[in-house]
Parts: sequence; C-alpha cells; structure tokens
Amino acid sequence: MSGRPEKIVIVAPEPADWRSLVFAMHAGGFDALAFSDVHGALEAVREQGADLLLIDAGISDTAAREAIAAIRGSAATESIRVIAVAGPAAPDRTAVLDLGADDALSRPWETGELLARVRTQLRARRLDQSLLEKMQIAEEGQKIAHTAFDALAVTEKMAQDATSLDRRIKIGFGAVLAIAIAMAAIYFLFVRKTSKDIQLTNATILRLERGLTHQEDLMAQTRKLRQAQAASAPSPSLEAKPGKNVAAGSAAETIISQDVKSVCLLHVSVAFRNTQSGKRLRYAGLNQQGEPLQDSEGNPILTLEGNGPEVKLDVFGTGFAAGADGRIITNRHVAEPWWKNDEMGDLGAEGLQAEISAIQAYFPGDPRPFSAEIQQISKDADLATMHVQLLDLKPSVLSIDVNKNASLPGEPIVLMGYATGLAAILARTDEDTAQQIVKQNGGEPSQILAELARRNLIRPIITQGHIGDVLSDKIVFDAQTTSGGSGGPLFNQQGKVIGVTYAVLQGFGGSNFGIPIRFSEPLLSAPDHTSN
Repeated sequence: MSGRPEKIVIVAPEPADWRSLVFAMHAGGFDALAFSDVHGALEAVREQGADLLLIDAGISDTAAREAIAAIRGSAATESIRVIAVAGPAAPDRTAVLDLGADDALSRPWETGELLARVRTQLRARRLDQSLLEKMQIAEEGQKIAHTAFDALAVTEKMAQDATSLDRRIKIGFGAVLAIAIAMAAIYFLFVRKTSKDIQLTNATILRLERGLTHQEDLMAQTRKLRQAQAASAPSPSLEAKPGKNVAAGSAAETIISQDVKSVCLLHVSVAFRNTQSGKRLRYAGLNQQGEPLQDSEGNPILTLEGNGPEVKLDVFGTGFAAGADGRIITNRHVAEPWWKNDEMGDLGAEGLQAEISAIQAYFPGDPRPFSAEIQQISKDADLATMHVQLLDLKPSVLSIDVNKNASLPGEPIVLMGYATGLAAILARTDEDTAQQIVKQNGGEPSQILAELARRNLIRPIITQGHIGDVLSDKIVFDAQTTSGGSGGPLFNQQGKVIGVTYAVLQGFGGSNFGIPIRFSEPLLSAPDHTSN
C-alpha cells in the first residue's frame, strides 16, 4: 500500500454541499476533489484515479444512476466504492442503495459518522484488492509449481538413463531429486495453510468489523444521541436518578427507586473458537499504543496461535431481578447473541463458533461489575434467565403479573432499559468528559463501564407510552426504546411487570414488542443449578 492519501471524488450540485464534504474529507486525512456535475467527476476518476466516489443525492436520480453505472461498468473503476448522502427519511436511503451505492448516509450528516463510513468502505476496498493480488500470486505459484514438476520429471528420466555414470553421481542426482520433492511438498503445504488463514482472517474481519468498538464511532454515536436529547422538547424519556421517585406521567404509576435499582445493564462478551482446533481467535499482537497489529491494508492481523488478546464482540442488553437468589430475566438473544443472528451464524462456514467469554451485570448505585452466567433458556420464547453473583447486594425482586388480563389495549405502560447501550450512558456527560473517559480507557468497553459505574452514571432510561395491541405471544406498545433496551421490564398501571421487551424498530419511535411475562414461568420454576 502506498503512502499517498486515499483519493475521494465528490459530486454535489450546490457549492455549500461540496465545500462541507471536501472540508470533512480533508479533516480525515483524505485527498478530495469536488465536482458539481457527474461528467466532470467521472472524467477525473478515469484520468487521475480514485478510491471512493461520494455522491450527494441532491443530484437527480438519473445523474446518480448514470454515475454509479459508469463506475461499475468500467473494468478500471469497478472496484471504487460509492457512498451516497441521502435525505433524512429511510426511503431516501433505500432509494440510493437501490441505485447501486455501497452505503448511504442521511442528511444532515455528522462528520465523525461520515468519516467512519468512508473508512469502512476503504477498508473493504483494500481487502478486495488484497484478495485479488493474492489470487494472482497463487496463480503464479501454481504455474511455478507445474514448471518445477516438469523439471523433476525430466530430472528423474535423466537419472534413470544414467546407469553408466559413477555411483557418486547417481547418489547426487537422487539427493537433488529428494530435495526438490521435499521443497515442492513444503511449498504446497504452506500455500494451503496460508490460503486457509487468509480466508479465515478476511471473512472474519468482514463480519465482525461492524461489531468491534472503535473510539471514533463510539464518540460519533454519543454526540448524535446528545444532540437528539437536546433537540427533543419535551423529552419523552425520563432519566432514573437513584434515591428519587420518577413519575411516569398521569397515566402510569410512580416508579419507585427500588424498581430502578433492580434493572441492570448487561455486558455480554462473545469470543470465537475454531471448531477443529478448539482454539480461540486472537489478535496477533498489540502495538505501543495498545492497538491491534495491522497488515499493510490496515486490517487487524488475526490468528489462532500465540497469546495475543482474544477477538471479542461486545453486546449490551437489559435484565431485571426476578429472584432473591440472584436470578434475573432477560432475552435469549441477549444471553446468546448468535441466536437467530445471520452474520454470526455464517461464521460456522469459516470454521468458527461463537461462545460466551464473560457476562457482567451493572446495577444502578453500585460501582462494581457482577459476574453472571446463563441459567435457563426458553424453548418457546425469546427469554432466558441468568444467575448473578450478587455478593452483598440485595436488589428488590420486581413483582410480576402473569394473568392474561394484565395487558389491555390502550392502557398506559412504563418501560425501563439501557437503550443504545454504552453510547447513551456516555451521552449523559459533556463532550470533554466523554472524550476523556473513552480515550483514557482506549475504547475498551469493560474499562469504560467501570469508570461510568464509579461515577454513578449507569442507570436505566425510563419511557412511557400505551399498549397498542395484545396478541397471544406479544404485547405491542409505543413506549420509546431501541437496541440495548432488549430484556427491559414493561410495567402496567399497578407497577407490576407484564412483559419483557424483545424487538424494537431501529431508532426511537414506532411500535415495539414485548413478550408476556407469563412465558417466563417455566424458567422461574426451574431449579437454579448455577448458584451451587
């Protein structure tokens, strides 16, 4: 990979748009050229080359389609990645993706998120180019191998015909022949092993890249949430403050502080084990800054050997106290993040199996992380129970209502949970404090959570709403939540848990879904073997 900055070609109809995009790219260390029309941009791409095309969807669909088709239709430019900046609505992003863009970003965009998406696409492009180069090297290696075998055949024929030569000469021929055969065997073994390692590394990076925590991405999410909270007036969420009662509006019962302290943040760490060797996937090592070593294309070097840090995926969810013995209720997809997860399921084809590395629970008002382990998994619903080693902590067990009439359409409800996980907690602090916490802990989620717990910042978000519909296996409601809120308790007017959040729409708003709490009865009645 050359030392030159990667080149971004920008197409935007308005000067203000392309100036802001150029400024953002320069801030990210990229070389950027901007054009107000598609033809000028394509001509620059063909003449000067480019790594990524950034299109502002303010240009017409016809022009955007023309630009993408031209990029994809030329062998010299087909590897260029395309990102489109669309309108704020989801259909706008869908439209530009249908045109053939590799990624889409909503307007107004945030510089950190835009740069993160650009870096992701450029990493993918470098990976594609690396694979192509390695395939070419492999083809050349095969040609060399065929030539070597032809030479070996000639050598063997000469050795067989040299019966009249001196014994020492024939021994020499035999030694040369043996060495050549050994070298050929070693070459093919090396190529085979290297090929498997390359397939493993590349496939894993592609699937896990979005799950790995990057400092820039985490801060971008934090800023976006902080801005959204500041812009909402009044905010539909009610922040739970330990030691104080939080009213959930006139239609809902008051949620007392003891209920808040019984709802915990779950940090599930997932590792990946090779199904043949039983070894876990690791980073090859760390540099002086504590970051994973990278190859020439900027990808982390992964291996099944050595003592480097394990590759882990961090998943966040919610749980709540359901037993004095440390039993908590959550979702199955929180306890087993690979359950019904296509991306993690696909890793099986690469010889990798996801497994739990560690589970830690954080309760409001306590700075300690508490170790947890899976207890029971429901066969009928997206529910699970865990056992938490509570030590001297004694959170109140939440009262549940398993009656079918506990949930009625139109009734007000209150929801607790850790929606958007780590970013939402960081968003409660100011920019400087969040930056300090993230940088001092190197973006490591466990260390960030430990610092947030020490500062007493870990507590659930409380939202209120109404039940829209009650079906045999789900409760439909409009209390706002998002990813990270899975496993949160859903309270009725009487302050009893009637459901567990299990499915949310991306972003706040819309209809969300909960599992009736009666489906947890078989789990709660099972003996707790993990506490022994």
